[in-house]
Amino acid sequence: MRLKHKTCIVTGAAQGIGLATALKFAEEGANVVVADLKPEGVDAAVALVRARGAQAMGFALNVTDREALDAMAAAVKERFGGIDVLVNNAGITKDARLQKMTLAQFDAVIDVNLRGVFHATQAVLPAMLAQESGVILNASSVVGIYGNFGQTNYAASKFGVIGFTKTWSRELGPKGIRVNAVAPGFVETPILATIPDKVLQQMREQVPLHRLGKPEEIANVYAFLASDEASYVNGAVIEVSGGMTV
Repeated sequence: MRLKHKTCIVTGAAQGIGLATALKFAEEGANVVVADLKPEGVDAAVALVRARGAQAMGFALNVTDREALDAMAAAVKERFGGIDVLVNNAGITKDARLQKMTLAQFDAVIDVNLRGVFHATQAVLPAMLAQESGVILNASSVVGIYGNFGQTNYAASKFGVIGFTKTWSRELGPKGIRVNAVAPGFVETPILATIPDKVLQQMREQVPLHRLGKPEEIANVYAFLASDEASYVNGAVIEVSGGMTV
């Protein structure tokens, strides 16, 4: 088991890629900390993690709430003795073309997708610095590399996450902390639930594999990056998109 005895926090872990990552980490032997907005979602995810034989903690919080993140980090360190991995997975979309995007839409996405990553990482950093080791994994997107129509706010946040990753890998690498990003393409998650079938089919046709990705396929990459097998991978942005940008 690649993550045996490692303590891993996953934000946005109640569904989609976050839940798949939490379950994959559990199967790899990690102590898993589930963080998400809704208590019922957190409780359900914790139960699934424990059913796989892993120790788990759950926290219902918003990644824009710095005090809640600091409290979580302190509680996790007290129980498990340290924090080995943080997966900054929590994210939202509020799409609109530039001329129609409201400040509320823009600010909400930046607050969760960018500031939330900043807050969560700062919250766990003292524990990682003290133990002189750790892994920070940031969820970017192919939209954060190439942009996308109607997603000014989302693209800006995911471009920003790549900037965090590149900068932190330089700052924290000498401290024994690796920082990498994953840039998924089109993945079958609840975030696609409102998209019409016709549009989903068009999305599939953009991918050389002619299908959408599965959350587990993203989770597998996170598990590799979190493990010692990726001990010389730092500052990377790994695209997991089925080749859609080839």
